[in-house]
Amino acid sequence: MSDANTKVRARFCPSPTGDPHVGMLRTALFNWAFARHNGGTLVFRIEDTDAERDSEESYQALLDSLRWIGIDWDEGPEIGGDFGPYRQSERGAVYQDVLAKLAEASKTYKCYCTADELAAERDLARKEGRVSGYSGRCRDLSDEERAAFEAEGRTHVIRFRMPEQDWIWNDLVRGEMTVAGEQVPDFVLVRPNGDPLYTLVNPVDDAVMEITHVLRGEDLLSSTPRQLALHGALIELGVGSGAMPEFGHLPYVMGEGNKKLSKRDPEASFSHYIDAGFLPEGFVNYLALLGWSPGNDVEFFSREELARDFEISKVNVSPARFDLKKATAINGDWIRALPVDELADRIVPYLVKDGVLPAEPTEQQRSMVRVATPLISERMETLGQASGMLGFLFAGEPGCRPFEIDPDDAAKMLDDEGRAVVTAAMKGLETMQDWSTESIESNLRQTLIDGLELKPRVAFGAVRVAITGRRVSPPLFESMELLGRERSMERLAAVAQ
Repeated sequence: MSDANTKVRARFCPSPTGDPHVGMLRTALFNWAFARHNGGTLVFRIEDTDAERDSEESYQALLDSLRWIGIDWDEGPEIGGDFGPYRQSERGAVYQDVLAKLAEASKTYKCYCTADELAAERDLARKEGRVSGYSGRCRDLSDEERAAFEAEGRTHVIRFRMPEQDWIWNDLVRGEMTVAGEQVPDFVLVRPNGDPLYTLVNPVDDAVMEITHVLRGEDLLSSTPRQLALHGALIELGVGSGAMPEFGHLPYVMGEGNKKLSKRDPEASFSHYIDAGFLPEGFVNYLALLGWSPGNDVEFFSREELARDFEISKVNVSPARFDLKKATAINGDWIRALPVDELADRIVPYLVKDGVLPAEPTEQQRSMVRVATPLISERMETLGQASGMLGFLFAGEPGCRPFEIDPDDAAKMLDDEGRAVVTAAMKGLETMQDWSTESIESNLRQTLIDGLELKPRVAFGAVRVAITGRRVSPPLFESMELLGRERSMERLAAVAQ
């Protein structure tokens, strides 16, 4: 294992398949935090050797997702580095060179077993209660036996010759781990068509790129003995730095029903959180809590504080459960922590996306958002909620959607009694000259509470729906001041009896 004086080189190496998901980004975040905490290097590598599943769209989504949550890398795509290229699809010559060295040292061999023969081996092992795995029948074929198989037209894979020993390592998260040698049979490095597999390219790249620490998901724990064996062979052959990396396996992220969160789960998709209006700060904060904590019941911290405090020893072994309510609550805390003008600037794109504002908002409209933002920040948990709360202020303006009252809210609040309340409010406000929050509140309280002896919920609920179109809105009196006298009176008149 690497010693205390070795400079940390961590890596994040996803496959560009599908939409980036929560578990993947949590792994990226922990590697970033580990590298930054230790003053090390983060290598970003793309494992794109599966041509059928990899896509350029997914690759770009990976880059966008890392940029959005603020993860910067020191080596990798768009940056380069001393160990490039950083896409495995461009590293074929590296793998062929290593394969030649492994073959020359008799660390590998050709296996001609057919799929049916391998299946029969597995079935027999299960029946006899033995470990199910490759028997090694092609390990010591003679030249004549290989020639005979090839004369039959058989293709071959390349297998790694596992040393006959048990495998023991100190996992950075789980402590000492031991796997019996009989549990780890010879494994395939290269497909029959010559394409290298993950089992080869991942450890080779770690060795060649001088990776010191491998932090990855718990689902890859079973592959560690194979990688330790291959790393040992590479060190023996002088490939890479000559040092064995340390391994740490991060806990699963669980979804609903305590099932492992998969790419197919809606809450796993990274794009879902951008669309909903999560802040990068809030999303990173919650991601970090999926299996780690700074201690002392602290749950609100910045990306910089995460890097300062992150210690791999504090990562929990137990699976982490993704709790959307908690993630949303933490995001709400971050919304309220932002300066008002910055929060307003972040709200605007969501208002544009939802048609509340035109594609190119005017400076007057942007100014209105800034003024209105303090009225809704305490009520918001995501930026996407701003459209429902602020839409009434811009409805009917050029390029904006028309003003509409929510039908369900209208049915509950604007029946005959509700419209009578709105009528009374309109008449009470007709002669008011000072259209300010304080004057509007005083007038409506005098008209509806004192005059009609209504409870505030009944009195102001109907007026709120008439003015904003919704039962849930910014504070009523402030909303009416921002909307202005003319538009406020027009909306009351449209509902009044």
